[in-house]
Amino acid sequence: MKILYATSEAVPFCKTGGLADVAGSLPPALAAEGAEIAVVLPLYQRVKERFGDQLKFECYDYVDLAWRHSYCGLFSLEREGVTWYFLDNEQYFRRPELYGYMDDGERFGFFSRAVVRMLGHFKFWPDVIHCNDWQTALVPIYLKDDGVREDRFRSIKTTLTIHNIEYQGRYGKETLGDLFGLDHGWADDGTILMDGDVNLLKGAILCADAVNAVSPTYANELKMSYFAHRLENVMRQCGYKFSGVLNGIDLKRYDPATDSHITANYSKDDMAGKSADKAALQRMMGLREEPYTPIVAIVSRLVSHKGLDLICEVLHDMMELPLQLVILGKGDRKYEDFFGWAAQQYPGRMAVRLDYNEDLSMAIYAGADLFLMPSKSEPCGLSQMIAMRYGTVPIVRETGGLKDTVQPYEAWRDDGNGFTFANYASGDMLYVIREAVYLYKDYPDAFARLRSRAMESDFSWKRSAGEYLHIYSNITGQPWPPASEEPVPAPEKAEEAAPAEEPAPAEVSAPAKSEEKALRVDTTGRALVAKEEKPTALTEIPADQPKALVKQEAPAAPAKAEVPAEKAPAKTEAPAAEKAPAAKKPARKPAAKKTAGRKTAKKPAASKSTSAKTANAPSAQKETPPKNGTAASDEKK
Repeated sequence: MKILYATSEAVPFCKTGGLADVAGSLPPALAAEGAEIAVVLPLYQRVKERFGDQLKFECYDYVDLAWRHSYCGLFSLEREGVTWYFLDNEQYFRRPELYGYMDDGERFGFFSRAVVRMLGHFKFWPDVIHCNDWQTALVPIYLKDDGVREDRFRSIKTTLTIHNIEYQGRYGKETLGDLFGLDHGWADDGTILMDGDVNLLKGAILCADAVNAVSPTYANELKMSYFAHRLENVMRQCGYKFSGVLNGIDLKRYDPATDSHITANYSKDDMAGKSADKAALQRMMGLREEPYTPIVAIVSRLVSHKGLDLICEVLHDMMELPLQLVILGKGDRKYEDFFGWAAQQYPGRMAVRLDYNEDLSMAIYAGADLFLMPSKSEPCGLSQMIAMRYGTVPIVRETGGLKDTVQPYEAWRDDGNGFTFANYASGDMLYVIREAVYLYKDYPDAFARLRSRAMESDFSWKRSAGEYLHIYSNITGQPWPPASEEPVPAPEKAEEAAPAEEPAPAEVSAPAKSEEKALRVDTTGRALVAKEEKPTALTEIPADQPKALVKQEAPAAPAKAEVPAEKAPAKTEAPAAEKAPAAKKPARKPAAKKTAGRKTAKKPAASKSTSAKTANAPSAQKETPPKNGTAASDEKK
């Protein structure tokens, strides 16, 4: 299965939020499961600065977007079994930031159009294009728009993942033709138009073959007006193709035992290093070095849906508790100003960094004791997973992926991996924070067990990758995993073929003279399949027989030699008959021998189930006494 993953950001190349973590981890996980995958993203300025010397120039072409005819370069990089493609246009992407410009609609309209235009230059023609959020929402639309004229585009299926429905790519109606190059039919039938504006995300939801949210709970929430930002009816309409797949994290990258970004490494079984990381964090942030005071951390974009209003309401009540507070992030000006002012009110106990720094964020994950995420809505959330991986216990509101990943602490049965509250209320949040702080202070053993359970939580991408592959399989019709083409082993073929040949006793009961030589060579009857039609059955049947029986087969002996052969496997003869039904044929051939051989040869025929009744009766030998007195006496023994 061939998959093209289209995204606007991906680690380690560029990052502003959780989408980058997903785009950097999911494709390698899909490749590890056996899929052929490539990722395409814009060639931003920061990507050129960090990875420019590793990029390989492939080709260039021109992309038509409405009346524009723009250059597009194609660069590639092989990494972790994945081919990474970068689309270059300095007019759109040579900028210090990834987003936040007035022409973002035009920039990512060009990117989506370029993805479709450059398909012929990639190393494979994809079965599925996996799109993410509004930045690539035009890809499913352009595929259908081009597909009207070119049949080959109709073979491509599309999947859309909604990471945050709050950002929908809304623009004025006049941009439909002038900016995106689409005719007004897309607006007239309501596909891309909503509330009088162009809505790129809505158009992608309707045009994509499959749509998913990044957690099961968030998928259900998007059908409610409180969470869906006016798209709840569209989500209900597309419920037949809508699902939720929980994100994971890169366990190799986020591993406290090997992470080079932290001061001291540690693991679940040896937590000594976390104390050193805590002390280093306190020195780094200008906090008092108090080893027994819990550090509550926040690493987040400073925007309203992260629940920061709750923190602002009760911040002073929080700081009355025996805790220290660390905040890292940037975003809306009102939150930046408030937290900057609050840090001045609590010197040595509260520290704020209005920035995003990878090294500092990892130091916070490793050094903090509690991690606060009171989100109003949270599609999945990766920070709480990373925090638990580093033994930092989360405090979260029960919404979206936070509810799917954090199980509330229950003291009465010592269970759970974090602290949760359901209502979006500052009082409820403060109550849970107080519970967590005093568990840390007063019951360190219970807190240590809680921390250990948090670190044991499994958030690997293997499970999520399997769910995505099943989505691709459903829309393409390609089975996953692929059907095995390995041949069935020969022994199993011999055992299965033998019963089908059993109803040919007429040929076997009267062997020709030419066959008698073979009969005399092996008195057990194995050589009777000497028609040379099935030599495989001859050599493989003895593998299932007891060792004692095999030894009797080797020498060419008269009929009397069959007596020990009867005697040796007396205890296991019935199972042997079930495992190797091919031995029934040889049992009949001795019946055509001389008188002495005929009497002894008939016995195995009776005991080894010439009919279905005797085959299913393990006591057949005891109930049918043999004519040969010697054999009978041996059996009784």
